[in-house]
Amino acid sequence: MKSIVKILIALATGALALPALAAVNVFACEPEWAALAKELGGEKVSAVSATTAFQDPHHIEARPSLISRMRTADLVICSGSGLEVGWLPLLLTQSGNDRVQPGSPGYLKASQHVLKLEVPRVIDRSMGDVHPGGNPHIQTDPRNIAKVAAVVAERLEQIDRANAATYRSRAESFDKRWQEAIRRWEQQAARLKGMPLVEHHKGFSYLIRWLGMREVGTLEPRPGIPPTTSHLAELVELMKRDPAKVIIYSSYDDPRAAEFLSERTSVPKVMLPFTVGGSDKAKDLFGYFDDLVARLLGPLQ
Repeated sequence: MKSIVKILIALATGALALPALAAVNVFACEPEWAALAKELGGEKVSAVSATTAFQDPHHIEARPSLISRMRTADLVICSGSGLEVGWLPLLLTQSGNDRVQPGSPGYLKASQHVLKLEVPRVIDRSMGDVHPGGNPHIQTDPRNIAKVAAVVAERLEQIDRANAATYRSRAESFDKRWQEAIRRWEQQAARLKGMPLVEHHKGFSYLIRWLGMREVGTLEPRPGIPPTTSHLAELVELMKRDPAKVIIYSSYDDPRAAEFLSERTSVPKVMLPFTVGGSDKAKDLFGYFDDLVARLLGPLQ
């Protein structure tokens, strides 16, 4: 009898030691939204990302493992504006999860809550992979992160009312720390204003606009079209007339085009993490922007 009592006590003690289960399961299409959900939810939120900083979010396979994750999600956060059009609809359909279907509180398109850049007036195939709703890569401007954070906090409160006070408190704390960080990043990056650059894909348009830099050209002849030798040769001639200070490419881009142009123009190339996890220092949202600014300032040192 005593041995049974000891076992029961041990089991009870072990149960008390276990961490509390998360109240909200978040399925993020991109790492930045998973990181944001964790900032706002803490232990109340379990967040997974369908992609990494080393994958092109335009082209992802709708794997069974992702369908399984979607099936248990309470909140789906994606960039939207057509970025995930090739794979997200299939995940939503195959999951059979009514909580996260478009139009429900559990479905959030981040880009709908910010001012989008590069919204085309006319679309045709000759323009390449142009998004009708505008450039979806909003995560490279921290001011956009702040706007999306307010919406995500509201959704968490709506989905999990029992912990609404926690989400509200964490959102206020995050916003205070985030606004202070934005001011610091802008002070550090003041020297970048007006700096001409070449980028691989229009993945950093929001970053360029935020810091007041100037795009001279892109390594892709058109969005989504891989760099060609003829186009790179044209860029070499262009940069003789309008020199760039740096050539940037993302953590998932093939670096060979940037290397080619850098060798022929003596303009330094810089890899920028496309999102959280894209470098050793970009482990969270704060580290991500710390690293972005530091890497852009590097060639000016």
